[in-house]
Amino acid sequence: MVTTSLIFVIFIIAVALIFDFTNGVHDAANSIATIVSTRVLTPRQAVAWAAFFNFVAFLIFGTAVAKTIGKGLIDISIVTPWVVLGGLLGAIAWNLLTWYLGLPTSSSHALIGGYAGAALAKAGFGSILWAGWTKTLIFIVAAPLIGAVLGMLFISVSTWILYKRGAKPEAVNKWSRILQFFSAALYSLGHGGNDAQKTMGIITSLLVSAGLLATFKIPLWVVLSAHTAIGLGTLIGGWRIVKTMGQKIVKLKPIDGVCAESASAISIFLATYLGVPVSTTHVITGAISGVGASRRLSAVRWQVALNIVWAWVLTIPAAGLCAALLYKLLAFGFLR
Repeated sequence: MVTTSLIFVIFIIAVALIFDFTNGVHDAANSIATIVSTRVLTPRQAVAWAAFFNFVAFLIFGTAVAKTIGKGLIDISIVTPWVVLGGLLGAIAWNLLTWYLGLPTSSSHALIGGYAGAALAKAGFGSILWAGWTKTLIFIVAAPLIGAVLGMLFISVSTWILYKRGAKPEAVNKWSRILQFFSAALYSLGHGGNDAQKTMGIITSLLVSAGLLATFKIPLWVVLSAHTAIGLGTLIGGWRIVKTMGQKIVKLKPIDGVCAESASAISIFLATYLGVPVSTTHVITGAISGVGASRRLSAVRWQVALNIVWAWVLTIPAAGLCAALLYKLLAFGFLR
């Protein structure tokens, strides 16, 4: 029998998948910015390429990130469907605002910030599992740094090898364009593998809090739904952010794109293996900046990068504040 509470849970699952969809829209730029700006693929071709690998990522990665999100950051005993809904609405509100402004902020951090904000609004600081935040907070700094260092290393080594052998720029561009198909695919696999799991964790914690699951075990239909939603979002794309990522930070050549995407993929694969919900936006921005800085520091438009960093810093508290306010409004309207 379909009850009112079950309908409410289904509604929240739909909201979670909408968030996952907006994650794809918002972060599509991260997957395709370099391959579009270097004109290897048209925007339409690039989003289809990225969306495919976003979806099939579930065949490669497990659910460690989902478990961190679902039961490692917030005390699941205080979680209710209303907390999950407030967290999701806060994250979506922040995502849409930064998408409109063209800022490549982190959907991942918007989600964990929103989830924490709603939990704080309900139960105070006792709801936060501080030990679970350690790796996530470390990787806020480490993720872009790893991307930057690897990007700088890859482009420096590649340039030294190629030009020591007397390779002509035309030949380098030709082979780099081919390699960029693979590097963009690897990055999109990492993006789908890490980001889709965050929605899986939220939905599973919802199912546990509603009594529909006895233990935190992620059903296959949740896995498939999350990857489908993020893949469809990537198909829509976020062209405002493509322009920022692909053109405003540093002017990219095909070989730059290969190095930036490869560096990002390695960093994200590592984090996913460790179960850390990293920001794929942070990683690719760091890698692009590292590639540009390897040529000369002035090649990077540091003011643009600084504006992006400010958006990163604000994301968790801003999304948390949005979620806390929305939870309070929901509680005032429906839980009195």
